[in-house]
Amino acid sequence: MAAGSGTRMGGSLPKQFLELEGKAILQHTIEVFRQACPDISVVVVLSPDYIGYWKDYCIRHNFICPQVLVPGGITRFHSVRNALDRIPDGALVAVHDGVRPLVTSSLVRQMFERAQEVPALIPVVPCVDTLKVLRKSKDAQGREILQTIEGAHADRSVLYGAQTPQIFHSEIIKQAYRQPYDTAFTDDASVVQSYGTALSYIQGERLNIKITTREDLIIARAVKTSM
Repeated sequence: MAAGSGTRMGGSLPKQFLELEGKAILQHTIEVFRQACPDISVVVVLSPDYIGYWKDYCIRHNFICPQVLVPGGITRFHSVRNALDRIPDGALVAVHDGVRPLVTSSLVRQMFERAQEVPALIPVVPCVDTLKVLRKSKDAQGREILQTIEGAHADRSVLYGAQTPQIFHSEIIKQAYRQPYDTAFTDDASVVQSYGTALSYIQGERLNIKITTREDLIIARAVKTSM
């Protein structure tokens, strides 16, 4: 999934095309999956405005990777649904954020092996921060402030952060994405769970961050340098 505009990064180029160790973030991400599964079929979802850019990038950088390019939709949900139209039945489908280049090939291989036994497999990491349940409001000057919600409590011991790749049997995820769009669909797991499929979980990786801000890019560059 690489159809985002990357506005939170603040630059003119979407974040999936920014350079990390001399390569686009998206190229790094794809290479992890090709290393994990050399015979994998790659489907890349891009904004229609950047399909030509990505083709030119692959030529300029001699990035030889057979891939199906699919135009994204108005939301991530619609982008995934567009991609699923190109997926055959009888496959395992890993849906991954194009801006998570630090996922390891060992986790990808482990997940594909485990996913043969379960219909939906999601990597998660335990929350390590102390969490506060707050509401937004405005003060007398109209400035936005945060206030405690009395009685609300977040139990960190049962809270986990979901990551990608999220892997599904193709028939299941394709059926799930025939549901009408709902704003409660925050990831592919929530779509499949809404369809009635039980989810299975696997320990994710703390460094499998999603590069969303400039600070994330600094972290990713530091991690890549140390690897």
